[in-house]
Amino acid sequence: MTRLLIHVEGETEETFVNEVLAQYLCSCGYTTVSARLVGNARQRDRRGGIRPWNSVRNDILAHLKEDPGCVATTMVDYYALPQSGEGAWPNRERASDLPFHQKAIAIESAMHADICGALGSNFNPNRFIPYIMMHEFEGMLFSDCESFGRGICRTDLVSNFRAIRSQYNTPEEINDSSTTAPSKRIKNLVPNYEKPLLGALAVLEIGLDKIRDECPHFCEWLNKLNSGQLLQQP
Repeated sequence: MTRLLIHVEGETEETFVNEVLAQYLCSCGYTTVSARLVGNARQRDRRGGIRPWNSVRNDILAHLKEDPGCVATTMVDYYALPQSGEGAWPNRERASDLPFHQKAIAIESAMHADICGALGSNFNPNRFIPYIMMHEFEGMLFSDCESFGRGICRTDLVSNFRAIRSQYNTPEEINDSSTTAPSKRIKNLVPNYEKPLLGALAVLEIGLDKIRDECPHFCEWLNKLNSGQLLQQP
């Protein structure tokens, strides 16, 4: 049986892992599932935001080296990933010009190659399963607009949430501009929206099964984590 470390960027994802994903993944065979805040996110007053790849990379490498019995993964938003300069994430700039269904895959493949290359030929590549969330955590809340409204005690906004959701094939496709990203749309409707608290309440109301049904890339990630080979020690 295997320990699973999920590297996240902020409190919202940390809460989601600890309160929703951990129980589910432990039922699939992992002995422990824990969220790991990457980079400077450990400084409590500086949580949130996307850290440079070199910082996140160092954390992932350190955890994989320190715990040879673990599988590591990531759960970070595509939206606002650094695209250029020293902190750029692998393939992020190129991904901007790719079709939607190829964006996350291009980044994840490059991340996987980078980490595996750094750890050498003896490293079991199944121990690192990168996941880039399209476009950000808040997109998943549109998986069930009625439950979303109930979860945050704003059933009066269900029709607004539905209007947004109806424009896209899946919640993951709600786009990533500075004004139309999922979190921006929610903040426009709920100015006092508190991401960690209300996001967690909404997800608990929606349920993991519904999110998996509506968000195919998220579902693919869980399927990879559930595959039998990942639960074998390297």
